[in-house]
Amino acid sequence: MNDQQPSEPAPNEPPAREPDRGVEREGERGRPPRRFAVLMLGCTLVAYVLDQLTKWWVVSTMTEGQITPVLPPLLNWRFIRNPGAAFSIGTDYTWVFTIIMVVVATAIVLQVRRVASWGWSVALGLVLGGALGNLTDRLLREPSFGQGHVVDFIALPNFAIFNIADSAVVSGVVLICLLTLRGIGMDGRRTSDEEPEDAGTEAPDTGSGTVAPGTPGPSGTTPPSPDEEAERGR
Repeated sequence: MNDQQPSEPAPNEPPAREPDRGVEREGERGRPPRRFAVLMLGCTLVAYVLDQLTKWWVVSTMTEGQITPVLPPLLNWRFIRNPGAAFSIGTDYTWVFTIIMVVVATAIVLQVRRVASWGWSVALGLVLGGALGNLTDRLLREPSFGQGHVVDFIALPNFAIFNIADSAVVSGVVLICLLTLRGIGMDGRRTSDEEPEDAGTEAPDTGSGTVAPGTPGPSGTTPPSPDEEAERGR
């Protein structure tokens, strides 16, 4: 008969660590699950397509400068072409805003593989979709490539005229600020959940207190008792 004993785990083998249920686990190759990238891509497409469709509708049905009341006096459609930023800032430096949008879009795309948070996926997707929407205007609209004027049409009282892309960018930035204030990182972890590696371990007692006779010392030796010290003194 084969009396083989079941193998026992090595005595020094550390116990298996239970997964943290409060944090999304990464993929087999150490990358966040694809669902975060899919959500980010979906938000990007929604913001971009909605922005381009509304701009196409405005250009096709309105003349430049036309005002159409929607919810007067709170909301009107007012078709303008903006060569600069909000409040017509930097109208003579259109190419600068084009470069900024390219840099922003590229930086967000490079972060896709790091995102492991639902909130960050939505926020970065909105910012990317809005940046690409206005970048398309800068590249393809009149008067020239890279210096195209952005189509704006949403008019509020005492505020800059903007578009869907601007709304997406602002919404994404606000969400990023809220996530940062709550301490939620791009990887889905909270900063308060990160503990130092030495947390939970007690430092050895290195004080100068006396050691009871017969108790092994730090080096493994046993201090002599009073009788032994007296015997040695003789």
